[in-house]
Amino acid sequence: MLLNEARGKRLLAAAGIAVPVGIEITTPAAVAGARFAFPVAVKAQVASGGRGLAGGVRRCNSEAEVSEAAAAILSTRFSGLLPSTVLVEPWLAIARELYLSVVIDGRAGGFVVLYAPKGGVDIETGPKPLAYPVGLARNFRAHVFRALLESVEHDRKLLEQIVALARRLLRLAEAADCTTIEINPLAVLADGSLTAADAKIVRDDAAAWRHADIATALEQARAAETEDVRRCLDANLMLVWLEGEVGLLSGGAGMTMAAMDAIEAAGGHAACFLDCSGNPTPAGFGLALELLDSNPTVRSILVSMFGGGLQMDRVARTLIELLRNRSSTKPLVLRLDGTRGDVATTLLADAGFANHRALGPAVSEAVRLAQETTP
Repeated sequence: MLLNEARGKRLLAAAGIAVPVGIEITTPAAVAGARFAFPVAVKAQVASGGRGLAGGVRRCNSEAEVSEAAAAILSTRFSGLLPSTVLVEPWLAIARELYLSVVIDGRAGGFVVLYAPKGGVDIETGPKPLAYPVGLARNFRAHVFRALLESVEHDRKLLEQIVALARRLLRLAEAADCTTIEINPLAVLADGSLTAADAKIVRDDAAAWRHADIATALEQARAAETEDVRRCLDANLMLVWLEGEVGLLSGGAGMTMAAMDAIEAAGGHAACFLDCSGNPTPAGFGLALELLDSNPTVRSILVSMFGGGLQMDRVARTLIELLRNRSSTKPLVLRLDGTRGDVATTLLADAGFANHRALGPAVSEAVRLAQETTP
């Protein structure tokens, strides 16, 4: 569960980590009567990244500018999401922007601390952050992290603040079941102190049983979803509707995203992110096909599955039964490969259905059929 910035900063503040003092507003009219020390930053509150580059963070010098910025931000989608609130907080006079995060990494057997001496919106294009594989939070050793930082930081006071903050973030991540705590930028102010100018925190949905706030947030998020998405969640499918014309039914988040990229490269656009790996059964595939067949923006359907542990001949038998009883005439392309993919191809051919073993030709056909189909 990705928290928006305001919720993330409240979690940081409760752990004794310095954050700017701000307020959330839900409407431009709520600005009236609020007391601000200008200039201020007005920030879109959505559970996504990339707000700064998309106009979701604005500097304002008057109440009128705050109201105008709030109106514009609340009516703009960021990564497909419409903000429910905006966060108004002091515009910081930042001397330096750093990057500090704590993330779960299975290769480390737990947490990894990442640090970069230059943070901000260009962090992904800068030098690779230094990594300290900690494992369990209690394994953190200040002298090890300090020695790593000394290669890039020579201000002893700043270095010790970073070490102390990393330790605190690890304790918070463990206590609150966070898989990611990212502070970017971690602001160095004029007096040398550190403040979390932004916060990206992801908490583990699977820990809802021991955190009432996670359970409540998940229930609220589910209630706010469309009926299609709620049905998929109940069936252990992952669905995100997009604005393209090629309906994509795939297995595994990585494979689904790879297929989406291939669709874009072939000149098409994916109509959805639909991952069926959580329920590769007649019920799961049946619901997925029903949703794609009933969506008028979907002009063709690509079923792209790659078997690792999942045997493709079992998937083929399921699809054959579903396709034989399917009433829609919407064009559909199959790509089943991997474990027992050869058997799946034979089964499909015997039933009168073609199967592509490679993703490229399957994508090309799906894009072509979508372009040839009248909306």
